[in-house]
Amino acid sequence: MRTLWMALCALARLWPGSLAGCADAGRCCPGRDAACSARGWRLDRVYGTCYCDQACRRTGDCCFDYARACPARPCIVGEWSPWSGCGDQCRPAARVRRRPVQQEPRNGGAPCPPLEERAGCLDYSTPRGQDCGRAFVPAFITTSAFNKERTRQAASPQWSTDTEDAGYCMEFKTESLTHHCALENRPLTRWMQYLREGYTVCVDCQRPAMNSVSLRCSGDGLDSDGNQTLHWQAIGNPRCQGTWKKVRRVDQCSCPAVHSFIFI
Repeated sequence: MRTLWMALCALARLWPGSLAGCADAGRCCPGRDAACSARGWRLDRVYGTCYCDQACRRTGDCCFDYARACPARPCIVGEWSPWSGCGDQCRPAARVRRRPVQQEPRNGGAPCPPLEERAGCLDYSTPRGQDCGRAFVPAFITTSAFNKERTRQAASPQWSTDTEDAGYCMEFKTESLTHHCALENRPLTRWMQYLREGYTVCVDCQRPAMNSVSLRCSGDGLDSDGNQTLHWQAIGNPRCQGTWKKVRRVDQCSCPAVHSFIFI
């Protein structure tokens, strides 16, 4: 290419005007533009009509000085804006942030990166400050056999002995679950094998999982109308997770042992 350039420069001294190209024509055009042309030498060593549009790089008919007269300019973007507020209250929504374009790409320069990002969010209070959104918090569960350990530890001074709040039981109908649940065969996580789609399961809400102020367990779905899909995750294997829908709240759980769980 350097040899070709030197030869063209020598030719220009012999025949002034013979190298008229993009610079002399004052042209640099985006995309494909048949009117964006000049008369001169092309990069393929043909003299005649040459082009100064961005597409000439693909078609090979650029004027000899295209790269110098029309240098590639990449897109330049500014800083991200602050995250917007959550798009809705009391239900899963999205927040957004954007960044401006400070320089558009030209002449085949690098295109702009994404100018907008979205992230999931959930507001736990209404504009009036009312608590909400608990139905959408994932429920963390384990086998009801773990409750025996809770009972043993209840005798410790570190645990409250207040029995006024007896807790409650939530019944759910399982909608879906990952295949990782069925693969569990370790002694303390084997209970995950009994999770099945379409079954009604019971989840007990007792202290210390029960919040001492709200008297609720996170992810209990109590605010759900029964048509909302709620999420759960098994403690001991984060890949064992799924969805269910609320059936009802009862005072005591009555499901079979293999379908009885507790909130953590």
